[in-house]
Amino acid sequence: MSKSYMQGFTTQAKEIEISQLPITGTLPAWLDGTLVRNGPGQFEVGNQTYRHWFDGLAMLHSFTFKNGQVSYVNRYLRSNAYHKDNATGKVNFQGFAVDPCRSLFSRVMSMFWQPEDGNNTVVNVTQLAKHYIAMTETPMAVEFDPRTLETLGVMAYQDNFDSQIATAHPHYDYQRGIGLNHSTKFGATTFYQLYAMTEKERRIIASIPVKQASYIHSFGTTEKYLILAEFSLRLPNALSLAVRNKPFIENFQWQPETDSIFYVVDKESGKVVAQVAADAFFAFHHINAYEAGDTIIVDISAYEDAALIGHLYLDALRDPASGHPVIGQFRRYTLPLKGGRATYEHITNESIELPRINYKQHNGRDYHYAYGGSVKHGTQDFLNQLVKIDVKKRTALCWYESGCYPGEPVFVPAPNAKAEDEGVILSVVLDSRQNTSFMLVLDAQTFTEVARAAVPQHVPFGFHGQFFSGI
Repeated sequence: MSKSYMQGFTTQAKEIEISQLPITGTLPAWLDGTLVRNGPGQFEVGNQTYRHWFDGLAMLHSFTFKNGQVSYVNRYLRSNAYHKDNATGKVNFQGFAVDPCRSLFSRVMSMFWQPEDGNNTVVNVTQLAKHYIAMTETPMAVEFDPRTLETLGVMAYQDNFDSQIATAHPHYDYQRGIGLNHSTKFGATTFYQLYAMTEKERRIIASIPVKQASYIHSFGTTEKYLILAEFSLRLPNALSLAVRNKPFIENFQWQPETDSIFYVVDKESGKVVAQVAADAFFAFHHINAYEAGDTIIVDISAYEDAALIGHLYLDALRDPASGHPVIGQFRRYTLPLKGGRATYEHITNESIELPRINYKQHNGRDYHYAYGGSVKHGTQDFLNQLVKIDVKKRTALCWYESGCYPGEPVFVPAPNAKAEDEGVILSVVLDSRQNTSFMLVLDAQTFTEVARAAVPQHVPFGFHGQFFSGI
């Protein structure tokens, strides 16, 4: 079985700065700002591999748009892991699916004191006030310069926040002027913690005790509520993180006989106003959520089980004999707030992952359009097309080009836009025919190409990015 996308999972050793990329087409004159992308750039060190896509060493990429031109910079995040792993030629820090051999004593003691962190913040980027930070699935973040991508150091919060795991998908509440996030604190009693965050501190909004913690990659929000989806991939015992000689994610077990649970939490009081059960399912990414009378609508890229995690090990992704990852379904869950189970329906027959919306205007509110990566019908492949889903009409527009593998589509609204989809879509695309990449710019309304800017080397498959206006 041919896997033409293999180049996307190979190390990019070159850090380059290009002031003007060659452009085909014409960029909108109003497009002014920088898209910063995060993801792994190095997949092995010495004779060791990082095993899973989620564990490669973080590399930032910036595409700056100004006056109809595009400049490009890529730079490794100078984390502890980057320095120490490359200096020693081996993996030194625990990650998603890697865990260097430690003594039982050290593993148990790490439950009570914080060992040295690799701070390989490889998943996402965001802005807190004047600070630009790279994030991963811990409460810590690393600050960087959005223009040069220079690593500035670990974000210095002025608090005593205590938690081991957090999402790299914070929300921003524009009405309240705060960031919102979720974390899990493991211990004799394990707690889900929903918290507010500023550039100075993190403040707990709600702390929910649970018997078996779920692996939670993201969460949802409406105007009044925080929505936490607890999937049926659970940690039977928190102590197993210390005493079992397994990487983090391999301690979790799929429990199809148990329900998944939606927690609905009031943003102001922190009260859990509803716990709504659903048939077992799994997801990485929420799409959007909003209130509808006595119900809450939760749109999510959902899976029947957690097999996708195993499909994203590098050995599986690179093996010509193995299958391709199955991409999520666009499910709309309805949560009754006054009792009853959650139900769902399919919005489209197109698969969707790495979903994005017109965030500032429609996150937490009723909306019309979602964008994502997908797999073209009739192909067996990695993410090879982009989709625009009309959630009202339940129709889809697709962008596809043979041999090309687009990344997360980021929506950028046009100035003074009146329509929800008035703007452009930005996506970094691997061209397997040339072993290079390009920045694709689509008209978000028609979903047709308006321009592309060629990068003279391949950009490894990353995860998430943000567009920062005027940077």
